[in-house]
Amino acid sequence: MIRLPNMILRRATAVAVLALGAVLTPGAWAQSPTPAASTEVAALKKQLELKFPGARIGVIAKTPYFGLYEVQFDDQLVYTDAKATYVFVGNVYDTATKKNLTEAKLRQLNRVPLDSLPYQLAFKRVKGNGERKLIVFSDADCPFCARLEQELKKVDNVTIYTFLFPIDQLHPDAARKSKIIWCAADKAKAWDEFFASGKLPDNKGDCENPVEATQALGAGLKISATPTLIFADGSVVPGAIPATRIESEFREADAEARKPAPAKK
Repeated sequence: MIRLPNMILRRATAVAVLALGAVLTPGAWAQSPTPAASTEVAALKKQLELKFPGARIGVIAKTPYFGLYEVQFDDQLVYTDAKATYVFVGNVYDTATKKNLTEAKLRQLNRVPLDSLPYQLAFKRVKGNGERKLIVFSDADCPFCARLEQELKKVDNVTIYTFLFPIDQLHPDAARKSKIIWCAADKAKAWDEFFASGKLPDNKGDCENPVEATQALGAGLKISATPTLIFADGSVVPGAIPATRIESEFREADAEARKPAPAKK
């Protein structure tokens, strides 16, 4: 749910149901903006800033349906008319492909630039030829992270960078365990053994470690759940997804990453 003021949420609720069940006939998700469209977007942004003071408004684009505009509020997406009279909260689906277009657009908007990640704060595991790349934010005491580790056993030819991301509110002992695992001579082996048997390395976890730094990094990337996976195109996927889904995400991310960069105007 978008983090809008309660008054606005109450007003939006009356019309939000339309978007929750909305469907889209096949067509373009977005087109290159014309000068007129750019003027409309600028006017809409001004209205939104007046009606939602203090809100961080990101990308605004006109959709090919219902005359609506999609608007990025922080890391979420909502829909509104040209005058910001109503706000629609929900997902839009393509009826031909059954694809959740709202989710797909959010993934595009919220991509993480992989080159900017501080890989020295992660430990690396290489499987097979290691040609594919996967970043994982994981919590030692998270049961879904344990489930993901089982799925990762089925995935080969990948280099996995694991950032220790204990969520203190849910797992108050996870930070201690993360530090002990980091202080092991072989971090990857210690991690694997911990999830296999629950056994921790024999150390006090008092070496120099990146746990607080990775917690800050995750917060800066708006990661709020574990596990969270980041693929080669920077797309962020939360949850303990199965190996088949991981392979599908690899293929999609690789195809996206290989696309040529848009020409500069």
